[in-house]
Amino acid sequence: MEHKKAIAINHLTVAYDAKPVLWDISCGFNEGHLTAIIGPNGAGKSTLIKSMLSFIQPITGTIDFTVSGEQKVPYKKVKNKIAYVPQNTTVDWDFPATVLDVVLMGRYGHLGWLKRPGKKDKDVAKQMLLKVGLPTFASRQISQLSGGQRQRVFLARALAQEADIYIMDEPLSGVDMKTERIIMKLLKRLVKKGKTVIVVHHDLQTVEEYFDNVVFINQEVIAQGPIQTAFTKENIDKTYHQDRNLGEGEG
Repeated sequence: MEHKKAIAINHLTVAYDAKPVLWDISCGFNEGHLTAIIGPNGAGKSTLIKSMLSFIQPITGTIDFTVSGEQKVPYKKVKNKIAYVPQNTTVDWDFPATVLDVVLMGRYGHLGWLKRPGKKDKDVAKQMLLKVGLPTFASRQISQLSGGQRQRVFLARALAQEADIYIMDEPLSGVDMKTERIIMKLLKRLVKKGKTVIVVHHDLQTVEEYFDNVVFINQEVIAQGPIQTAFTKENIDKTYHQDRNLGEGEG
């Protein structure tokens, strides 16, 4: 059975300083599925999702989104329907903001120009903090949080956006098992509601338990498909033990 693609990537090539990081990438992410992007360090996983989010401009290729009935449209047309959770290490945790301030950032796409968050937005933000198990942390400074708590706050911000597509860069990296279970439970709930969730993931041991689909990346697409057919020893070996000479890039 052919699934609808929430995101279709065709012949994408990305380079830093003329060194290719991703080469002729073509892959798709099924609507209403939980998909892992996996590969070794330097494989271009983060570069791929940053290209989806238009943070990086590719040399060649197209990225088309299908969201809320709008088919094959560019990111800028549907960006309010796409939530992003960055890597923990890329965030300035010394920025003077409370937990509630951070979660309210997820509501900005619902607000008009220069409008401030109202009672409804604050209620949504508090509800999402409850979902991630941090209802009493609203007034705490983000600098005072543990790594697992910070990751849950960023997940709450993404949930507050009430998006159709959730793109997450290693949300389980460096978190405790309790946080990992909370995050995965919430992501599976999103998928049950028909949302599309894409996760850069590093732990091969949990791929089969956590995900529906997988995309293996090592500067090129090595393999992709449902976990049952694509997550094989052969594809893991091809992805992690094959010499790549396309250039050095970020994860």
